[in-house]
Amino acid sequence: MSADPIIAANEAAAPKIAVEMTGVNKWYGDFHVLRDVNLTVERGERLVICGPSGSGKSTLIRCINRLEEHQKGRIVVDGIELTDDLKRIDEVRREVGMCFQHFNLFPHLTILENCTLAPMWVRKMPKKEAEDLAMHFLEKVKIPHQAHKYPGQLSGGQQQRVAIARALCMRPRIMLFDEPTSALDPEMVKEVLDTMVSLAQDGMTMLCVTHEMGFARQVANRVIFMDAGQIIEMNEPNAFFSNPQHERTKLFLSQILH
Repeated sequence: MSADPIIAANEAAAPKIAVEMTGVNKWYGDFHVLRDVNLTVERGERLVICGPSGSGKSTLIRCINRLEEHQKGRIVVDGIELTDDLKRIDEVRREVGMCFQHFNLFPHLTILENCTLAPMWVRKMPKKEAEDLAMHFLEKVKIPHQAHKYPGQLSGGQQQRVAIARALCMRPRIMLFDEPTSALDPEMVKEVLDTMVSLAQDGMTMLCVTHEMGFARQVANRVIFMDAGQIIEMNEPNAFFSNPQHERTKLFLSQILH
């Protein structure tokens, strides 16, 4: 499959290190949700993050675009260190797309309008250019024919693919996925995963929180296992699944693979 030219051009222009987290800690009150997290993600890497509920995996990726604020340590995204400086936060968010469990589409806007809103308002893109870009990515996620419908007229899988296209319309250099298939019926999961596989083949830098281990085997450069706010194990997929080193990882895999 040939790489998407817009994604490829964006990747080529970006710094070699996409994300660097050093000694990152976060608390919710007395609950220590991230504990001394160290992680470096290179440009074009695809990381799958897994772990039990409450392990900190969603919080970790939400810290990357400052949806959650870390209290200690250092996070550098696309060469920009995340601090309380709102200008820096905005710069990072312009380069980082995110898809959530729930699609968060505007129900009163058409699919095309959902996709063009941010490019026109944030990137000041002319309407025609924004619509052309939106159609490009709606074709990429294989639903261009739905452009003039409203979210309520689409299935859950289609809505999630629209959410991915909408994020791509901002031309992000990094995509974050927070359990993007967990709210879907089983028959809709494959169409969303296929879209994500296509993105990976285009070279998009991706961090994905998911329990879809088949996707991890197919797409990930590295799989991360988190527990109690820490990265317990990190390895390339074959070694991660066939020879986990940590007892906690072995227990987790035995529960989700059988």
